[in-house]
Amino acid sequence: MSDSEIVTVPQQSLVVVADGHQAILLRTQGVKDSMSLSEEQRLTPMNLAEEGPSGSRPEEQTPRQTNEATFAKQVAQTLFTLKEAGKFKHMILIADPQTLGQLREVFHKTVADSIILSLNKELTNHSLDDIAAIIRNAAG
Repeated sequence: MSDSEIVTVPQQSLVVVADGHQAILLRTQGVKDSMSLSEEQRLTPMNLAEEGPSGSRPEEQTPRQTNEATFAKQVAQTLFTLKEAGKFKHMILIADPQTLGQLREVFHKTVADSIILSLNKELTNHSLDDIAAIIRNAAG
């Protein structure tokens, strides 16, 4: 997607706001200037010691980076389950650069194909109104 491209955000789009420690699943209500967000679910890392990230762990990776990669895998699995259950058609993905990269590596194709807007931003500590305004601004 180019910077000048205008994205239409359909009602009931899933919005995922994530970092290495939490993911907030939101749902869009309304469209364009009247779009607002409601929170549906919060995900936090679970069983990090038992699970581990997908693939092999680079030797230089710190335990924190391993935990964040494992959490990205958990978020991707949750999103795949929701996608397979028909819980969303369109998704907006917002995450810090590292988490964004980790998620993209582990997304199933059906989840990746649902992304209509991707924002490289750390917004997990922002209000729903702030996040909605940022999405409206980025969508054009």
